[in-house]
Amino acid sequence: MVFWLSCLCSGFESQADITAIKNEEKSPEKKLFISEQLKEAEFNQDLTEKMKEKLIDLLFEYKNAFVTDKEPLGAIIGHGVDRIINVEKPYPPLLRRPAYPASPSDRKALCPNHEE
Repeated sequence: MVFWLSCLCSGFESQADITAIKNEEKSPEKKLFISEQLKEAEFNQDLTEKMKEKLIDLLFEYKNAFVTDKEPLGAIIGHGVDRIINVEKPYPPLLRRPAYPASPSDRKALCPNHEE
């Protein structure tokens, strides 16, 4: 995991780039994202500040790809998921099927020692 994040966060080469990130003003939208969406996030302690900033930037950039409590599954346009769960009567045919497809007499013939 740390290797993956180090590869992911390797976009900044110099100390000047790191300083620019720290001094950069965060947009109000990004501040809101950090305070609301990442309030319960726990970052690996092995990550450097540079890696954390890069990861937060990546999460912010692709925030619409994740499910939140306010946005249901399928909230991304073009990736909708339609699920119809029928728990009302009449049940779908597969739910009406008996537990055993054989009749009681057929089951007795298949298993003569079986007592019901």
